[in-house]
Amino acid sequence: MAPHFDHPGEQAAQDPIRLLAIRETPLSIDEVFKAVGDDATGGTTLFVGTVRNHDGGADVDSLGYSCHPTAEAEMRRIAERVVEKYPVRALAAVHRIGDLSVGDLAVVVAVSCPHRGEAFEACRMLIDDLKHEVPIWKHQTFSDGTEEWVGAC
Repeated sequence: MAPHFDHPGEQAAQDPIRLLAIRETPLSIDEVFKAVGDDATGGTTLFVGTVRNHDGGADVDSLGYSCHPTAEAEMRRIAERVVEKYPVRALAAVHRIGDLSVGDLAVVVAVSCPHRGEAFEACRMLIDDLKHEVPIWKHQTFSDGTEEWVGAC
């Protein structure tokens, strides 16, 4: 039996997917956070993925992200799946492509739900599924001159 909610704010919003994008320009945490603002929200979870200076025991000098033309459509499919599973009031996700430096923002996702537990779980599902299913590839250059391509990230 489905749970009964006394207030509309306990339910998912009509159109909770507020922002989905893949960009070549720097990402904004503020933009993503503002996109998921909702007065019926009791919990908002924000995840920020940054370029780190190491991977697999090697020093990373730089990296570049590229994507398949279907990447945004895949992001939407994943966002819709999260919305189906959780009472999402608002959801946003942006991923960077192009050349990035250590410290740059690579991905920012956020989810707002009536309660914090749901927000944490929905945000975790969103970032994990984006990382594993969206066709975005990472090309890392290491300080020793070697390089590596990493599958869907």
